[in-house]
Amino acid sequence: MKGLLKFITCGSVDDGKSTLIGHILYDAKLIYADQKKALELDSKVGSREGAIDYSLLLDGLMAEREQGITIDVAYRYFTTDMRSFIVADTPGHEEYTRNMAVGASFAHLSIILVDAKQGVLVQTRRHARICSLMGIKHFVFAVNKMDLIGFDKERFEKIEEEIKALVTELSLESVIIIPISATEGDNLTKKSENIPWYTGEPLLTYLEHVDVVNTYEEEGFYMPVQRVCRPNHTFRGFQGQVEAGSIAVGDEVITLPSSEKALVKSIHITNKEADKADKGQPVTIQLNKEVDVSRGCVLTKNINLSSSKSFTATILWMDDSELTAGKDYFVKIGTKLLPGVVTGIKYKIDVNTGEQLPVNRLVKNEIAVCDISLVEKIVVDQFNSHKTLGELILIDRITNMTSACGVVDQVSGIFDNKEEHVSFEYNGLKARGDIFEEFYYNLENLSISKYRPIENKYSVGDEIPVKGESYGYPVSFDILVLRDWIAIKVQNKKIIEMLSIDDYKYLGLPITNGRGFAVKAKSAEEVNLFLKEYKERDEKNEVDFLNKWVSFDTYRRVIFHSNYWVI
Repeated sequence: MKGLLKFITCGSVDDGKSTLIGHILYDAKLIYADQKKALELDSKVGSREGAIDYSLLLDGLMAEREQGITIDVAYRYFTTDMRSFIVADTPGHEEYTRNMAVGASFAHLSIILVDAKQGVLVQTRRHARICSLMGIKHFVFAVNKMDLIGFDKERFEKIEEEIKALVTELSLESVIIIPISATEGDNLTKKSENIPWYTGEPLLTYLEHVDVVNTYEEEGFYMPVQRVCRPNHTFRGFQGQVEAGSIAVGDEVITLPSSEKALVKSIHITNKEADKADKGQPVTIQLNKEVDVSRGCVLTKNINLSSSKSFTATILWMDDSELTAGKDYFVKIGTKLLPGVVTGIKYKIDVNTGEQLPVNRLVKNEIAVCDISLVEKIVVDQFNSHKTLGELILIDRITNMTSACGVVDQVSGIFDNKEEHVSFEYNGLKARGDIFEEFYYNLENLSISKYRPIENKYSVGDEIPVKGESYGYPVSFDILVLRDWIAIKVQNKKIIEMLSIDDYKYLGLPITNGRGFAVKAKSAEEVNLFLKEYKERDEKNEVDFLNKWVSFDTYRRVIFHSNYWVI
């Protein structure tokens, strides 16, 4: 018998998703006699003039039955002789896209219904993209309502071409296309006599045999810690679910992010000790020594993982309010919940064409690629490498509602990698100037916070922004980036020269350091002394040096702002 298959049905409104699952359950005799009788009675007052309305098996809410649409995700469990199944029947209406995304997050396979009369619609494309985003590898495109077009082969082939173009655009891996009639039962549980030109398997047969297990194997062993168990002073165990690989007593594990090594002393599954635990099992692991591990940490073996506090992610925005760069949220990855900020929206993805569109805000149900930063490092990886450590949600800090879900595309290490800090570059010279950061007063913790929404890179000939919310520089001035020993000359807002400070000559213009603080040097002699004392400073006299030579409030100020962030 094949392993459990978790799948989702999705597509546009009224494509027949609930009817499809209901008819499979009915035809395969997978419902109880009283359910069957109730379905037949309910159908007599339904919208099919007394004929059985199979969607009623899944559309349980009164509002769903009244409107003839699915609103909530309906989960059904059933078993055939070949396999056990869990199916999530999801809503097709755009208003309930977030509900559909919840269903997609648990599935191995997606059945996307396409109305044979209408073809591939925008919502069909959106659902296919969301399923791909959630890591689903296996797709069935069920071209439904073939009975309403007279089982027309030519019409099916036109829709098939639309689907193949979408498959290519999204780089979907395992795809089959089946012509069906969910209402009449064609190609659901057995081959249809009305569609002799289709030579493939009926839908249920395919679902019973498709292999999804090997598709989702991940490298090594890892277990995000959900809870630290301390029933008494002699026992300290780490509880969680094994997300990949296996672990045995005596194995050496590495704890992240602390990178400590320890041996597995004991493994407990429920209330029993075990020698080994495998993927998918909830366990309590006791180590042979004390280590720095708490909720959100990760136990690993034979795996290369790292910690970071910034990454790029593709997200589905699900909030009624708009997303703009600089808004802060709680970010949940694995078992860790941290404050974080969307530092930038790189682009949104047109769900109809796949085009990458530059935007500065997102509205509900849009998909975009964003940069996200956290207050501290977290164990994170690309979604395609380690699913649990690469999937995330954004939670509104005021309402506690889930605002977005998404996956990590790239762990950027933006604050640990010097290359990412580069703001100026020319002919091999690079400087990490932070003069465009904004300074805000954080009303929540009564402290000064700074936020850098866009990390542009400027070169000779480029115009720089000399005015922001909390800074205002002269149109002509010199920037001395001391840590990289680079001088940048600005005239009329444009960079006219970048050179080593060794070759820099003071010509009387105002000077800032790389952070935009004014340098209190008014002559060539004072500039030389400033540079000399910079080289000679140490940790003990760093504060004295800054107080003597640097002024914060000449070109900068601190302002009150609701979208603040600490970097």
